[in-house]
Amino acid sequence: MPYPETEYWNPITETLDPDRLREIQLAKFRRVLAWVYERSPMYRRKYDEAGLRPEDVRTWDDVAKVPLVTKDDYRCQGTDPFPYGDTLCVPLEEVTEYHQTSGTTGTPVYQPDTWADWEWFSELWATILWAQGYRPTDRVFFPFGYHVFIAFWTAHYGAERLGCEVVPGGVLGTRERLLKMRELKTNAFMATPTYVLGMAETARKDLGTDPREWGIQRITCAGEPGASVPTTKKRMQDAWGCPVYDHVGATEVGAWGFECRHQPGGQHVIESMFLVELLELDSDRPVTRPGVPGRIVITAFDRRAQPCVRFDTKDVSMWAADGCGCGRTWRILEGGVHGRVDHITKVKGVLFSPVTVEEVVRSFEELDGEFEIFVEKRGDLDHITLKVELPDGLAPPDRDDLLKELASRLRWKTQLNFDIQPQPYGSLPRYQVKARRFHDLRKEGGA
Repeated sequence: MPYPETEYWNPITETLDPDRLREIQLAKFRRVLAWVYERSPMYRRKYDEAGLRPEDVRTWDDVAKVPLVTKDDYRCQGTDPFPYGDTLCVPLEEVTEYHQTSGTTGTPVYQPDTWADWEWFSELWATILWAQGYRPTDRVFFPFGYHVFIAFWTAHYGAERLGCEVVPGGVLGTRERLLKMRELKTNAFMATPTYVLGMAETARKDLGTDPREWGIQRITCAGEPGASVPTTKKRMQDAWGCPVYDHVGATEVGAWGFECRHQPGGQHVIESMFLVELLELDSDRPVTRPGVPGRIVITAFDRRAQPCVRFDTKDVSMWAADGCGCGRTWRILEGGVHGRVDHITKVKGVLFSPVTVEEVVRSFEELDGEFEIFVEKRGDLDHITLKVELPDGLAPPDRDDLLKELASRLRWKTQLNFDIQPQPYGSLPRYQVKARRFHDLRKEGGA
């Protein structure tokens, strides 16, 4: 285990010369490509249809010839070997862990892991947590329901790998979780941004306490873009009085990116374990210039049971122009994950992202409740509605001034006019995991 005073969990891989790193990545890519071609009927069928064999990939230019995969390629599961079908790359008896995606974008994907895969996954999380300042002296609380979703399962084991003391929140409700955190004087926890804010709200309103006085020293978020949205991050940090760090991962590929404690305005890619590519939003051409949005495509080099090779996540980000003061040589995605391609849509001919609305709403101190966005067709025109909770007791003219300023900022940031519908505080849904605030009724077939 690294000494506590070191910056890096693995100093060799985290500070590797970029040219040497690229050599290793290409070798690892070719190895996993051969593995899935040999072991997975799904991949072999896909590559044969494209006229590609693993030995055809010799240089970085050849990587672009490899077909992309999506969630739909994994939704053929359910056949023998049950339940993984022809995506499984190891004998069924070697599978020791089962998880699945949440199904928020369609039929869940089943994810098998061998014990070696699980060790690999916890090593990823150890890298992330160490970079965010977690140490063996920390007592870390996990306020989530341990479920078939992968969620923070591997973060739990990554924290144990570091030597942290882990306290599981399990089936406890929010109030009981907070009471247990206070009782045991935990100094760190992990949750979605929505739940981090919800816990602070419960602590203030139900327990009558200020969470800033609880001694929490760091919080790690996942599952939503919120921790990379400056106004949401500030709100969480102000609520708990400590740094909040972002992380990004997916059930299918693993925990592939993180924000270190230097908070460079983006997320490091764990390039020793993954190849992360950006492709144009409307084509498969690569994006290499900083500041240009692209779709995130990921290859996990070292997962064995069901690897992903050139997996199109449908998430969006951009390369940062600069490095980080931490000294890591891994590249940075500026602003982390900005949202999903299927959430970035045209409204009245304007390219629209729900993350922009979150940034605006969270910039108002008065708006500490929930919000929802609805896009629908009214006649031949798009109509966009924002339902937002207003604080109790807010009366005219303060109420009218607040709504007017909110509409103005939204129009400035999005070039769109919103139908803002105030809601009573506490009336909109609360979430413990991923929030579902954006509803495109044009796609969903109505209300």
